[in-house]
Amino acid sequence: MGVVNNAWKLASRPDGDIEQGDLEWVSETLADPAAGEICVRHVYLSLDPTNRIWMSDIDQYMPPVGIGDVMRGGTLGVIEASNADGYAVGDWVSGMGGWQKYTVSAANQWQILPKDTGLPMTAFMGCLSFIGMTAYFGLLDICDPKPGETVVVNAAAGAVGSLVGQIAKIKGARVVGIAGTDDKCTWIKNELGFDEAINYKSENVLETLKKHCPDGIDCVFENVGGQILDDELTLMNNFSRISLCGLISTYNDLDAPGPKMFRNILMKRIMIKGFIVSDYMDRAQEAMEAMGTWMMEGKLQYRIDVRPGLENAPQEVKDLFVGGNKGKLMIQISEE
Repeated sequence: MGVVNNAWKLASRPDGDIEQGDLEWVSETLADPAAGEICVRHVYLSLDPTNRIWMSDIDQYMPPVGIGDVMRGGTLGVIEASNADGYAVGDWVSGMGGWQKYTVSAANQWQILPKDTGLPMTAFMGCLSFIGMTAYFGLLDICDPKPGETVVVNAAAGAVGSLVGQIAKIKGARVVGIAGTDDKCTWIKNELGFDEAINYKSENVLETLKKHCPDGIDCVFENVGGQILDDELTLMNNFSRISLCGLISTYNDLDAPGPKMFRNILMKRIMIKGFIVSDYMDRAQEAMEAMGTWMMEGKLQYRIDVRPGLENAPQEVKDLFVGGNKGKLMIQISEE
């Protein structure tokens, strides 16, 4: 094929924030697909907080990206060439294609996406992707909110948090969201149906939580960690539950101290459970059917934040750590 590929490769492990030089832009010619392989042209690249974890040589749920390897990332793309049965040129696929324009790899590493759904392809990087699965299983399997219970969601205007709050409302819970701008707070409250919203940058989170959660907190969907987790722990009810999805406030500071209110896990008999969405891959269809149904019924909205150009990925991913994105952050690498 003679396809010239551009890619970002990990050149050094970041110390704190991702800096210029940690990733290297390279060009190389790809080999033709061997038997059982396909060539995928990437259209969309998912940017996620876990990208920063993968760059670090620490104990984690997947091996860290190796120095000199293409940066790991989820992609949606189109098959440009196929040497594998059941995978046709023009099919849309999703997989871990990485921070690059093309991938030549084994076909069985890719999932063929359904056609003629009436949904935009970006939905398969939003509600109908691992993002939707994360929200669905993290909330319902771990927190299992009951009607009338109070659920607190932080990073509530993000890709996962915005879905979590809506699912909690579908289940009859009272939902308080924590976000980083007045615009985001207005969106989750007025459009997504959250009962209350807190701007953590301009409000005292603990005092505002006391006001919005007069009967305490029954469930927390935790994306942030740090001081906000401490504030939530202070107000947790007996036998409450915390679904630990992320700790984004600590990813650039591996020496950040743990929560001061850890004792409440004992005193309040709080159940806290960390999870990774890959734990639920064998139940993916369950989540996709539920999320798709709620979307069709108008009960579930999602927002995407598409930024142009693969060359901009190292800069754009930083927005995840300062709350600069609105909804699911992704890079458009090529035209649909």
